[in-house]
Amino acid sequence: MFGLFDVSTSALVAQRTRMDAIAGNVANAFTAGRIDGEGPAPYRRRAVLFEAGDGRGGAGVHVSEVVDDPNPPRAVKEPGHPFADRDGMVYYPNVDLATEMIDGMMAARAFEANITAIEATKSMLASTLRILA
Repeated sequence: MFGLFDVSTSALVAQRTRMDAIAGNVANAFTAGRIDGEGPAPYRRRAVLFEAGDGRGGAGVHVSEVVDDPNPPRAVKEPGHPFADRDGMVYYPNVDLATEMIDGMMAARAFEANITAIEATKSMLASTLRILA
């Protein structure tokens, strides 16, 4: 009976992972160097890939993997920057804040929709129990 909640619960977990990746992308949108400060190494945008089921016949949606976006970093001419190359170019992460905002809104809406589905399922189960009792 509680398997009814599995689909929505798996989607909540998947969307949470997506929101964590989006938060990391936004937090590092202007990170041009490594965390230890030892030279340039722009952050790579991360994307969450979903798959149907859990690979064991379970229902729902699950995270298949979190991948680095293959698009090249943004090049900005800043000759005075400590990480500028000999041409004065600094390479920033391939993160577009507008895209991250839209992805975040979609993930939040999906999260809300699954909460609503869980509430509707709980309501139907309660009604069924009232009818049977």
